[in-house]
Amino acid sequence: MNKYETLSKQLTEQIARNLEQGITALPTEAELCARYDVSRQTVRAALAVLKKKGLIESRQGSGSFATGLSPTFSENRIPILISNSQEYIYPRLLADIRQTLNEKGYQLDVLSTDNHFNIERTHLLTLLENPPRGLIAEGTKSALPSPNLDLYKRLKAAGTRLLFLHGCCPALENEICIKDDNYYGGYLLAGHLAGLGHTRIAGLFKSDDAQGPERFLGAACGLRDLSLTFADENVGWFLSADLEALEKKQDTRFLASFCKERLSDCTAVICYNDEIAYWLIKELSYAGIRVPQDLSVVCFDNSYLSDLSKVRITSLAHRPHELGRCVAEAMTLLLKGHPAASQEIPWELVRKESDAAPTASA
Repeated sequence: MNKYETLSKQLTEQIARNLEQGITALPTEAELCARYDVSRQTVRAALAVLKKKGLIESRQGSGSFATGLSPTFSENRIPILISNSQEYIYPRLLADIRQTLNEKGYQLDVLSTDNHFNIERTHLLTLLENPPRGLIAEGTKSALPSPNLDLYKRLKAAGTRLLFLHGCCPALENEICIKDDNYYGGYLLAGHLAGLGHTRIAGLFKSDDAQGPERFLGAACGLRDLSLTFADENVGWFLSADLEALEKKQDTRFLASFCKERLSDCTAVICYNDEIAYWLIKELSYAGIRVPQDLSVVCFDNSYLSDLSKVRITSLAHRPHELGRCVAEAMTLLLKGHPAASQEIPWELVRKESDAAPTASA
């Protein structure tokens, strides 16, 4: 083996050890010459090998730095646990995460849980057989205590960097979470409807994922601060099982019950997301309730469903690609051993056709 090949191997091992301590800067060429008793030509040849493998990058005037990539290809595959990889917002979100990770030399492995604890546990047990360097996890039913917390703790103890998506895991201290600013979103929608003149507003939220209670709280506090009431009798809740039945069987019974029991005297409704709003507008049509003439409908996510609806739905949106990029960039920081910060991604209101000022007869 040539001297530069031996040196490149030694540096590769040192880089791996340094990343565990959050050290990415390599010694200068002069320091490497002295430390390993080799010529500058040998050092430069060894660094060229590492650069070709994507393990280091050069910064003009600053030297060489580790990229965070592992020399072992399999260790650069980052799994993501996600509720559903095919439906609704997930294909777009996964594409954004994958693109940003690919640009940095990583691959994304998608594992769907269907928001079931038992499926999540099966995936986590498989990952524990060969713990990955990093894991992006959308925790199952994140509003509930997790029976899989023990496996997340074992992965963390094995050196896996954890990053949570959409919902924090309070039982794991100091873990990073990238999520929507759900409180502010609910507050924003409440203020928007109140600004149109609505005073009796209903809400429909998901109860077993953290986004639902957070969005409810933002809306309730927004109305409270405007001296309006988010009355309990006008707020409905649904479960992951209800959503699964809606998606797989078009079972809309919980929506029919909501329309019958929760909308009395209301002129507007805040929905958990576009999917629920899309199906609710259909159910309202069957009941003879017109949108927005009789009832204004607003929601979160601004997905393709908000435009497919018979009445295009006013919804909250993020800046394009923002959430996915933030997730991928935070994970790459963690893989370099650098600190990363939790973030709440802000919402922007996208006004469409589903909301209007209440009519005199409403």
